[in-house]
Amino acid sequence: MKPKFKDSRAWEQAQILMQPALIRVIDNIRKELEHSSWTGTYQDIQTPFPGYQLCLTLNQHSITVNIWDLCFKICFIDYPLSLTDELTLDNSQEVEIDTTLIDQNGEVDWHSLETKTQQIVKQMFANLPS
Repeated sequence: MKPKFKDSRAWEQAQILMQPALIRVIDNIRKELEHSSWTGTYQDIQTPFPGYQLCLTLNQHSITVNIWDLCFKICFIDYPLSLTDELTLDNSQEVEIDTTLIDQNGEVDWHSLETKTQQIVKQMFANLPS
């Protein structure tokens, strides 16, 4: 789902955070997969907008995670994340930028971004069925 921003400042802040969040998400997923029984592959998707899905498999279990949703979970406050193709955010709900990820100069706070990314990715893997 394409997030709805309350104003242009929120959109600009999201622009600052999204690419670094994507890079940190991919790297942290790689690290988690190295120590996991799950196998992960990526697929290109085109709807609702271009991006990637992470397809996780273990025995008879198969879970799909939209990578942009993971990035949104990191960049926005209280963004809901489900481990399916279902997107759970209401179209009318505006997202709120997690400004703790931006320093006083308006740049990415890389330490905060990495810490939150690790937390979200670890939590996602911890919630996978065993």
